[in-house]
Amino acid sequence: MQKTIGYAAHDNKSPLEPFSFERREPLPTDIQIEILFCGVCHSDVHQVRNEWGNAAFPMVPGHEIVGKVTRIGNAVTAFKIGDSVGVGCLVDSCKVCPDCNDHQEQFCNSAVFTYNSPDKHSGGTNYGGYSKQIVVDQDFVLHVSDKLDLAAVAPLLCAGITTYSPLRHWNVGKGDKVGIVGLGGLGHMAIKFAHAFGAHVVLFTTSPGKTEDAKRLGADEVVISKNPEEMEKHLASFDFILNTVAAPHNLDAFTALLKRDGTLCLVGLPDQPHPSPSIGNLIFKRRTIAGSLIGGLKETQEMLDFCAENAITSDIEIIPIQQVNEAFDRMVKSDVKYRFVIDLASLQQTEA
Repeated sequence: MQKTIGYAAHDNKSPLEPFSFERREPLPTDIQIEILFCGVCHSDVHQVRNEWGNAAFPMVPGHEIVGKVTRIGNAVTAFKIGDSVGVGCLVDSCKVCPDCNDHQEQFCNSAVFTYNSPDKHSGGTNYGGYSKQIVVDQDFVLHVSDKLDLAAVAPLLCAGITTYSPLRHWNVGKGDKVGIVGLGGLGHMAIKFAHAFGAHVVLFTTSPGKTEDAKRLGADEVVISKNPEEMEKHLASFDFILNTVAAPHNLDAFTALLKRDGTLCLVGLPDQPHPSPSIGNLIFKRRTIAGSLIGGLKETQEMLDFCAENAITSDIEIIPIQQVNEAFDRMVKSDVKYRFVIDLASLQQTEA
């Protein structure tokens, strides 16, 4: 085992603070990564504050990790020391079930998440990317292009793939009318991807002040969703709507906007259920309400490659790790455009 340092929460009421802990020595198929940047995801707040009810403490959050390879096991062939790499929400799976065989490891019943998930090697709990380094099996490490700003790549490992995957799965492309509900960490990436795929993109927001920024990101139209007249103009006209909002709300207003056979896909995970949707809204136009998680490793690499080819990254605000608790509070208030990213070089101040 080797000692390292990060920031951890010790219970659901305490702020994150410096925490010393151990990582395993690299196994034959492992890669050790010096973490340069880690995105701050809203799910980090849910987990640290135990809003989903499954928190194990102490908890080192972080699953939007970008860094450099510093050590490799003797069976590693696809990476070398010095490579720029990423680690997302998964660090292991069973590798043999139908989901894993279909490159959909995120749905594996034995999926191991980057933090707050059982570590089969130590028997304890995994620690995440708010830390100096991490050791991960090579099958769950991703190549990152040095053509892109590495800090702005970090949120692609969660916010990026969470929006890319459903847009690809439902074959969004040229000629489609696509709605994006919510302009935050997920929503701003959804607009960028849908625009890059050639769709006509409409943002739904409750905030009129977001119109200009939405159009800068690639939206063709902006609809204020609490304005009934604006919503009515779009009845039964959308091929696909991606709902990124992570708070419970009435879905009927959006299902009514779908064409026959249209789909409303949910990627925001609220801590309380949405109100039950109107079945009539679904039955009489054969509409679908669906959900999507992240993507598998193959699709996540595809997404990173697409971003490198099309110069797509997240809009970020870089912070030192000493400001992470303030960032949590600001994120809950939507006071960030559009993703915080921790510069892990700031951990040197903690060590000093």
